[in-house]
Amino acid sequence: MLIESRAFPDPELAALLLSQQQELGQVENNRDDIAYLVVVVRGRVVACGGWQAMEPGAALLKRIFVRPAFRGRGIAGQLVVALEEEALAVDRPLLRMEGCVHHPAMIALYRSAGYSQTATYGERIWFEKSLLAHVGYR
Repeated sequence: MLIESRAFPDPELAALLLSQQQELGQVENNRDDIAYLVVVVRGRVVACGGWQAMEPGAALLKRIFVRPAFRGRGIAGQLVVALEEEALAVDRPLLRMEGCVHHPAMIALYRSAGYSQTATYGERIWFEKSLLAHVGYR
């Protein structure tokens, strides 16, 4: 397994993002201000995720998606760690994620990665994690 950076509109990344939108029933514009990582298994892109800068010191994790045939292998968790490392490298140790009450696997991923629920707005749930707190810095 290899995790690497890809810029939108990389065709394999675009295909994954379209699959995610179809599965979730959402339409979201693909933005060029999101830094994307993809997971490659045996030469095939099987997962993606990105982070988007927010206020200074913070980033929003977005578009985390694993092809159905590759789920249950820990790929999403490894991708989250890689995204956290990328954000931390550019001094964004406060990370947020948004989920939906109708996607329990997504919520379980966030919680297993150490994110705490911070707010709920209708069907949307927000999570947050300070990477500095998790490595002993304050």
